[in-house]
Amino acid sequence: MINILLFAHLQEAVGTPKLTVELSDVTVAELKEWMEQHYPQLSLQQMMTAINEEFATDTTIIKSGDTIAFIPPISGG
Repeated sequence: MINILLFAHLQEAVGTPKLTVELSDVTVAELKEWMEQHYPQLSLQQMMTAINEEFATDTTIIKSGDTIAFIPPISGG
């Protein structure tokens, strides 16, 4: 089981700030694909990802008990 934290427009699209899913031993890329299949309104390919508060790449393995955060790009002026 993993916890997924959603921020900004991702939270609005899914309707909740946090999800708990029965997945483990998947890569970040596989989780993004799973999320996009279950929530077609999401596009996670340009998102930064953190696992347990440390940035991760798409090839990083997610273990049971991990907390994943998808962080949208930040723009400013």
